[in-house]
Amino acid sequence: MEYYNYLKSLHLIFVITWFAGLFYIVRLFVYQIEAVQKPSPEKEILQKQYKIMTYRLWYIITWPSAVLASIFAFWMLFFTDLGQAWLKMPWMHVKLGFVFVLYLYHAKCHQIFKQLQNDEVKYSTNFMRLWNEGATIILFAVVFLVILKNAVNWIYGVIGIFLFSILIMLGFKFYKKIRERNQS
Repeated sequence: MEYYNYLKSLHLIFVITWFAGLFYIVRLFVYQIEAVQKPSPEKEILQKQYKIMTYRLWYIITWPSAVLASIFAFWMLFFTDLGQAWLKMPWMHVKLGFVFVLYLYHAKCHQIFKQLQNDEVKYSTNFMRLWNEGATIILFAVVFLVILKNAVNWIYGVIGIFLFSILIMLGFKFYKKIRERNQS
């Protein structure tokens, strides 16, 4: 049990840095896309700098954090008695479902990263701002599942996450209208 707490601590540290990387990388995507619309030479200078920043963030912080968080999670789940017990609990199945969605989110961010590194802009800044909320929704879902475990019916929790998502989208639309009004 003693080493389990070390594993859990390391897992949490790398989950935090993984999410920090995911939050910031999408913000950098927004800036990269905005840079494309700038006049020369500002455009080229910004594009070059954002490519360096995203490359370093992605390969030095985000990817290693994702890998290490996963290694420590698998270690806790499959090689400890407590992890084996948790695998039998319904809340853990739901949590692992959200973790799977997090891996898909990470993979899509990697695809967008590669496109932007190759100067391919396929998404708008508005899409990226909404996309940035994906990691927030996953984070909320996982934290509530881990903390509350069986104290909350997971179906209501999932419904709550979807309602939270709708609130985020409404807030985004409200923010977009304010930005457009201020630019006029």
